[in-house]
Amino acid sequence: MALLFSWFAIIVDAMPQIEHESSADANPECEWFGARRVKPEEKTRLVQNVFASVAWRYDLMNDVMSVGLHRFFKNRLVALMNPEAGQNILDVAGGTGDVALRCARHTYSKARIVVCDLNPAMLEAGRAKMTGEKGVSGIEWMTGNAEALPLPDGCVDTYSIAYGLRNVTHIDRALREAARVLRPGGRFYCLEFTSGVRRGLKPLFDAYCRKVMPPLGQWITKDGSAYQYLAESIQKFPDQPALAKRIDAAGLGETQWINLLGGIAVIHSARRN
Repeated sequence: MALLFSWFAIIVDAMPQIEHESSADANPECEWFGARRVKPEEKTRLVQNVFASVAWRYDLMNDVMSVGLHRFFKNRLVALMNPEAGQNILDVAGGTGDVALRCARHTYSKARIVVCDLNPAMLEAGRAKMTGEKGVSGIEWMTGNAEALPLPDGCVDTYSIAYGLRNVTHIDRALREAARVLRPGGRFYCLEFTSGVRRGLKPLFDAYCRKVMPPLGQWITKDGSAYQYLAESIQKFPDQPALAKRIDAAGLGETQWINLLGGIAVIHSARRN
Protein backbone atom coordinates (compact mmCIF):
# COMPACT_ATOMS: atom_id res chain seq x y z
CA MET A 1 0.00 0.00 0.00
CA ALA A 2 2.86 2.37 0.79
CA LEU A 3 4.29 1.79 -2.69
CA LEU A 4 0.91 2.51 -4.27
CA PHE A 5 0.52 5.83 -2.52
CA SER A 6 4.11 6.80 -3.21
CA TRP A 7 3.22 6.38 -6.88
CA PHE A 8 0.13 8.55 -6.35
CA ALA A 9 2.29 11.22 -4.71
CA ILE A 10 4.64 11.36 -7.70
CA ILE A 11 1.69 11.79 -10.05
CA VAL A 12 0.13 14.47 -7.83
CA ASP A 13 3.34 16.49 -7.98
CA ALA A 14 3.54 16.15 -11.74
CA MET A 15 -0.07 16.88 -12.69
CA PRO A 16 -1.53 20.38 -12.99
CA GLN A 17 -4.67 21.06 -10.98
CA ILE A 18 -7.82 21.74 -12.98
CA GLU A 19 -9.62 24.71 -11.52
CA HIS A 20 -13.34 24.41 -11.03
CA GLU A 21 -16.21 26.76 -10.55
CA SER A 22 -17.41 27.11 -6.98
CA SER A 23 -20.80 28.27 -5.76
CA ALA A 24 -21.86 29.98 -2.57
CA ASP A 25 -25.47 29.05 -3.19
CA ALA A 26 -26.77 27.56 0.05
CA ASN A 27 -30.32 27.05 -1.18
CA PRO A 28 -31.61 23.98 0.69
CA GLU A 29 -33.61 23.02 -2.41
CA CYS A 30 -30.40 22.59 -4.37
CA GLU A 31 -28.23 19.46 -4.53
CA TRP A 32 -24.49 19.00 -4.80
CA PHE A 33 -23.16 18.32 -8.26
CA GLY A 34 -19.51 17.89 -7.37
CA ALA A 35 -18.54 21.15 -5.68
CA ARG A 36 -21.46 23.12 -7.15
CA ARG A 37 -25.01 23.54 -5.91
CA VAL A 38 -27.59 22.98 -8.64
CA LYS A 39 -31.31 22.39 -8.86
CA PRO A 40 -32.31 18.71 -8.49
CA GLU A 41 -33.54 18.32 -12.05
CA GLU A 42 -30.30 19.87 -13.32
CA LYS A 43 -28.18 17.44 -11.30
CA THR A 44 -29.98 14.46 -12.82
CA ARG A 45 -29.37 15.81 -16.32
CA LEU A 46 -25.73 16.65 -15.62
CA VAL A 47 -25.00 13.20 -14.17
CA GLN A 48 -26.65 11.63 -17.21
CA ASN A 49 -24.34 13.65 -19.44
CA VAL A 50 -21.27 12.60 -17.44
CA PHE A 51 -21.89 8.88 -17.86
CA ALA A 52 -23.07 9.14 -21.46
CA SER A 53 -19.74 10.82 -22.22
CA VAL A 54 -17.53 8.16 -20.60
CA ALA A 55 -19.61 4.98 -21.00
CA TRP A 56 -17.47 3.24 -23.62
CA ARG A 57 -14.23 3.89 -21.74
CA TYR A 58 -15.66 3.59 -18.24
CA ASP A 59 -14.12 0.18 -17.50
CA LEU A 60 -10.73 1.29 -18.81
CA MET A 61 -10.86 4.40 -16.64
CA ASN A 62 -11.73 2.33 -13.57
CA ASP A 63 -8.59 0.28 -14.12
CA VAL A 64 -6.39 3.32 -14.69
CA MET A 65 -7.81 5.47 -11.90
CA SER A 66 -7.65 2.75 -9.24
CA VAL A 67 -4.57 0.92 -10.54
CA GLY A 68 -6.89 -2.10 -10.80
CA LEU A 69 -7.99 -1.90 -7.16
CA HIS A 70 -11.65 -1.51 -8.14
CA ARG A 71 -11.57 -5.20 -9.10
CA PHE A 72 -10.52 -6.16 -5.58
CA PHE A 73 -13.22 -3.91 -4.09
CA LYS A 74 -15.93 -5.49 -6.27
CA ASN A 75 -14.69 -9.00 -5.54
CA ARG A 76 -14.95 -8.22 -1.84
CA LEU A 77 -18.45 -6.83 -2.31
CA VAL A 78 -19.70 -9.95 -4.08
CA ALA A 79 -17.99 -12.21 -1.55
CA LEU A 80 -19.96 -10.44 1.20
CA MET A 81 -23.18 -10.63 -0.83
CA ASN A 82 -22.62 -14.37 -1.30
CA PRO A 83 -25.27 -14.63 -4.04
CA GLU A 84 -27.03 -17.96 -4.32
CA ALA A 85 -28.80 -19.87 -7.08
CA GLY A 86 -32.50 -19.04 -7.26
CA GLN A 87 -32.16 -15.58 -5.75
CA ASN A 88 -33.47 -12.36 -7.27
CA ILE A 89 -30.52 -9.95 -7.29
CA LEU A 90 -30.84 -6.28 -8.24
CA ASP A 91 -27.73 -4.26 -9.06
CA VAL A 92 -28.72 -0.59 -9.18
CA ALA A 93 -26.62 1.91 -11.12
CA GLY A 94 -25.00 -1.27 -12.41
CA GLY A 95 -23.73 0.38 -15.57
CA THR A 96 -21.43 -1.93 -17.49
CA GLY A 97 -22.33 -4.95 -15.38
CA ASP A 98 -19.14 -5.62 -13.38
CA VAL A 99 -20.99 -6.62 -10.21
CA ALA A 100 -23.67 -8.54 -12.14
CA LEU A 101 -20.99 -10.51 -13.98
CA ARG A 102 -19.35 -11.51 -10.72
CA CYS A 103 -22.72 -12.57 -9.29
CA ALA A 104 -23.47 -14.64 -12.39
CA ARG A 105 -20.14 -16.43 -12.11
CA HIS A 106 -20.66 -17.01 -8.39
CA THR A 107 -24.09 -18.59 -8.94
CA TYR A 108 -23.18 -20.38 -12.19
CA SER A 109 -25.85 -18.21 -13.87
CA LYS A 110 -28.58 -19.82 -11.74
CA ALA A 111 -29.82 -16.60 -10.16
CA ARG A 112 -32.01 -13.91 -11.68
CA ILE A 113 -29.76 -10.85 -11.90
CA VAL A 114 -31.14 -7.49 -13.00
CA VAL A 115 -28.90 -4.54 -13.83
CA CYS A 116 -30.81 -1.28 -13.47
CA ASP A 117 -29.26 1.98 -14.63
CA LEU A 118 -30.63 5.36 -15.62
CA ASN A 119 -28.13 5.78 -18.45
CA PRO A 120 -28.85 3.87 -21.69
CA ALA A 121 -25.26 4.31 -22.91
CA MET A 122 -23.88 2.54 -19.85
CA LEU A 123 -26.36 -0.32 -20.30
CA GLU A 124 -25.45 -0.60 -23.96
CA ALA A 125 -21.76 -0.81 -23.08
CA GLY A 126 -22.57 -3.49 -20.51
CA ARG A 127 -24.58 -5.60 -22.93
CA ALA A 128 -21.77 -5.39 -25.47
CA LYS A 129 -19.24 -6.52 -22.87
CA MET A 130 -21.35 -9.53 -21.90
CA THR A 131 -21.47 -10.86 -25.45
CA GLY A 132 -17.84 -11.94 -25.02
CA GLU A 133 -18.39 -13.70 -21.69
CA LYS A 134 -18.71 -17.45 -22.18
CA GLY A 135 -20.96 -19.40 -19.86
CA VAL A 136 -22.64 -16.31 -18.43
CA SER A 137 -26.40 -15.93 -18.83
CA GLY A 138 -29.43 -14.80 -16.90
CA ILE A 139 -28.48 -11.12 -16.67
CA GLU A 140 -31.33 -8.73 -17.48
CA TRP A 141 -30.89 -5.04 -18.33
CA MET A 142 -33.37 -2.40 -17.21
CA THR A 143 -33.46 1.37 -17.64
CA GLY A 144 -34.62 2.90 -14.39
CA ASN A 145 -34.04 5.54 -11.74
CA ALA A 146 -32.72 4.46 -8.33
CA GLU A 147 -35.20 6.92 -6.78
CA ALA A 148 -38.23 5.28 -8.44
CA LEU A 149 -37.41 1.71 -9.37
CA PRO A 150 -39.74 0.08 -11.93
CA LEU A 151 -40.23 -2.97 -9.70
CA PRO A 152 -42.96 -4.14 -7.27
CA ASP A 153 -42.61 -4.17 -3.50
CA GLY A 154 -40.70 -6.99 -1.84
CA CYS A 155 -39.46 -8.69 -5.00
CA VAL A 156 -35.69 -8.65 -4.41
CA ASP A 157 -33.52 -10.88 -2.21
CA THR A 158 -30.33 -8.84 -2.56
CA TYR A 159 -29.90 -5.20 -3.58
CA SER A 160 -26.47 -3.83 -4.48
CA ILE A 161 -25.28 -0.42 -5.61
CA ALA A 162 -21.59 0.11 -6.39
CA TYR A 163 -20.23 3.62 -6.92
CA GLY A 164 -23.72 4.79 -7.73
CA LEU A 165 -25.31 6.20 -4.58
CA ARG A 166 -23.29 9.43 -4.63
CA ASN A 167 -24.55 10.08 -8.17
CA VAL A 168 -28.27 9.95 -7.39
CA THR A 169 -30.01 13.26 -6.92
CA HIS A 170 -31.78 12.35 -3.66
CA ILE A 171 -29.85 9.75 -1.66
CA ASP A 172 -32.60 9.21 0.91
CA ARG A 173 -35.22 8.51 -1.76
CA ALA A 174 -32.92 5.92 -3.32
CA LEU A 175 -32.38 4.26 0.06
CA ARG A 176 -36.15 4.13 0.70
CA GLU A 177 -36.62 2.55 -2.73
CA ALA A 178 -34.02 -0.07 -1.82
CA ALA A 179 -36.00 -0.88 1.31
CA ARG A 180 -39.25 -0.99 -0.65
CA VAL A 181 -38.15 -3.52 -3.27
CA LEU A 182 -36.34 -5.78 -0.79
CA ARG A 183 -38.32 -8.60 0.75
CA PRO A 184 -38.36 -8.76 4.57
CA GLY A 185 -34.97 -10.09 5.58
CA GLY A 186 -33.46 -9.17 2.21
CA ARG A 187 -29.95 -7.73 2.16
CA PHE A 188 -28.71 -4.30 1.08
CA TYR A 189 -25.11 -3.61 0.01
CA CYS A 190 -23.50 -0.33 -1.00
CA LEU A 191 -19.90 0.00 -2.20
CA GLU A 192 -18.68 3.58 -2.37
CA PHE A 193 -15.73 5.90 -2.17
CA THR A 194 -16.33 8.21 0.78
CA SER A 195 -15.00 11.27 2.52
CA GLY A 196 -14.29 9.16 5.63
CA VAL A 197 -10.73 8.13 4.73
CA ARG A 198 -8.27 7.32 7.50
CA ARG A 199 -6.62 10.52 8.75
CA GLY A 200 -3.12 9.65 7.61
CA LEU A 201 -4.29 8.84 4.06
CA LYS A 202 -6.90 11.56 3.59
CA PRO A 203 -4.64 14.45 2.45
CA LEU A 204 -2.99 12.29 -0.20
CA PHE A 205 -6.27 10.77 -1.34
CA ASP A 206 -7.90 14.20 -1.55
CA ALA A 207 -4.96 15.51 -3.57
CA TYR A 208 -5.19 12.53 -5.91
CA CYS A 209 -8.91 13.11 -6.47
CA ARG A 210 -8.44 16.82 -7.01
CA LYS A 211 -5.27 16.94 -9.09
CA VAL A 212 -4.90 13.57 -10.82
CA MET A 213 -8.35 12.25 -11.69
CA PRO A 214 -9.47 15.14 -13.96
CA PRO A 215 -6.26 15.27 -16.07
CA LEU A 216 -6.26 11.48 -16.44
CA GLY A 217 -9.91 11.58 -17.44
CA GLN A 218 -9.14 14.25 -20.01
CA TRP A 219 -6.27 12.22 -21.40
CA ILE A 220 -8.13 8.93 -21.76
CA THR A 221 -11.76 9.92 -22.37
CA LYS A 222 -11.27 13.51 -23.61
CA ASP A 223 -13.67 14.62 -20.88
CA GLY A 224 -11.78 15.90 -17.87
CA SER A 225 -14.88 17.70 -16.55
CA ALA A 226 -16.65 14.36 -16.03
CA TYR A 227 -13.84 13.15 -13.79
CA GLN A 228 -13.63 16.50 -12.08
CA TYR A 229 -17.25 15.96 -11.07
CA LEU A 230 -16.62 12.36 -9.98
CA ALA A 231 -13.64 13.44 -7.87
CA GLU A 232 -15.60 16.25 -6.24
CA SER A 233 -18.58 13.97 -5.59
CA ILE A 234 -16.40 11.77 -3.38
CA GLN A 235 -15.54 14.73 -1.17
CA LYS A 236 -19.22 15.63 -0.75
CA PHE A 237 -20.42 12.10 0.01
CA PRO A 238 -21.36 11.29 3.64
CA ASP A 239 -18.80 9.55 5.82
CA GLN A 240 -19.45 6.08 7.20
CA PRO A 241 -21.46 6.90 10.36
CA ALA A 242 -23.54 9.55 8.58
CA LEU A 243 -24.48 7.20 5.75
CA ALA A 244 -25.27 4.40 8.21
CA LYS A 245 -27.79 6.67 9.96
CA ARG A 246 -29.48 7.45 6.66
CA ILE A 247 -29.64 3.77 5.75
CA ASP A 248 -31.32 3.03 9.09
CA ALA A 249 -33.75 5.92 8.61
CA ALA A 250 -34.81 4.48 5.24
CA GLY A 251 -36.27 1.35 6.87
CA LEU A 252 -33.23 -0.89 6.87
CA GLY A 253 -31.55 -2.27 9.97
CA GLU A 254 -28.48 -4.06 11.32
CA THR A 255 -26.42 -1.54 9.37
CA GLN A 256 -22.66 -1.95 9.45
CA TRP A 257 -19.69 -1.14 7.26
CA ILE A 258 -16.29 -2.46 6.28
CA ASN A 259 -13.45 -0.10 5.36
CA LEU A 260 -11.28 -1.09 2.42
CA LEU A 261 -7.79 0.38 2.00
CA GLY A 262 -8.09 2.69 4.98
CA GLY A 263 -11.63 3.81 4.16
CA ILE A 264 -10.92 4.89 0.60
CA ALA A 265 -13.67 2.47 -0.35
CA VAL A 266 -16.39 1.33 2.05
CA ILE A 267 -19.01 -1.42 1.91
CA HIS A 268 -22.17 -0.70 3.90
CA SER A 269 -24.55 -3.59 4.48
CA ALA A 270 -27.99 -3.77 6.06
CA ARG A 271 -31.06 -5.99 6.35
CA ARG A 272 -34.65 -5.16 5.40
CA ASN A 273 -36.74 -4.99 8.58
